[in-house]
Amino acid sequence: MHLNTFSIVAYDPEEQAWGVAVASKFLAAAAVVSWARAGAGAVATQSFAKVGFGPTGLDLMASGKSASEALTEMLADDPKRESRQVGLIDRNGHVAAHTGSECHEWAGHKLGDGFCVQGNILTGSDVLDAMSDSFIGAKGELADRLVAALLAGSAAGGDRRGKQSSGVLVVKENGGYGGDNDRYIDLRVDDDEAPIKKLKTLVESHHLFFGTPKKSDLVKIDEAIARELQTIMLKQDYWAGEVDGSWDALTQQAFWSLIGNENLEERWDPDRTPKQIDKVALEYLRRRFS
Repeated sequence: MHLNTFSIVAYDPEEQAWGVAVASKFLAAAAVVSWARAGAGAVATQSFAKVGFGPTGLDLMASGKSASEALTEMLADDPKRESRQVGLIDRNGHVAAHTGSECHEWAGHKLGDGFCVQGNILTGSDVLDAMSDSFIGAKGELADRLVAALLAGSAAGGDRRGKQSSGVLVVKENGGYGGDNDRYIDLRVDDDEAPIKKLKTLVESHHLFFGTPKKSDLVKIDEAIARELQTIMLKQDYWAGEVDGSWDALTQQAFWSLIGNENLEERWDPDRTPKQIDKVALEYLRRRFS
């Protein structure tokens, strides 16, 4: 089956993060295309995708080979290389890509500084130009910029056959949930009419639920905020006391139950900041329970 798609691989030296983002008229494309490992690099394998290019490419780059050296070795052993498309970025941010002569038109790739974009069955080369320009100009974390590139590629025409799935994978050393793995962000939209827009929403949710509060975003839980939170807790059956604006141990215990059920433990912790709350969490609770 032909995996018609457009994708980007990239490295952020400040975050020490490697990532892949992909969109396609193909069910669950990211499950096939996207591969990354902290300290090694990232791989996007597509067209008549050879899934083995993912783990093999990462192993080669983890052993010290550059993206170009890894790509050369992978293609040398592949009799169907002219049907393949693949982009790689290594641990140092060097990129390499291959678009086989038998990939369906329009197909091509574009190398940038610390990133590479590639696609096949596209509306034209302007898709890759738009992705490149958007990635360079976008703000935010690596995941935000990767998704911005997908949105720009889609707006420029994207996959000629339409939309179905998208995904973003970002890895960093000990960056995953619990700190014992590198899978910082691994989000997919496997089948949707607007998969990239949905993916953007998922990334924003990831920032909310797993992001670290900034000191500048911490506000004191004064009497007014305490009353507001007590009112929310009362309506949601977390609190049976008076709405009196006091922020004592019992109120904090009830609030911790609410925080846990809303998966906001990264945003408020009674042991770290018992009398302060992150503005991001506060605004979320206001929207959620308005």
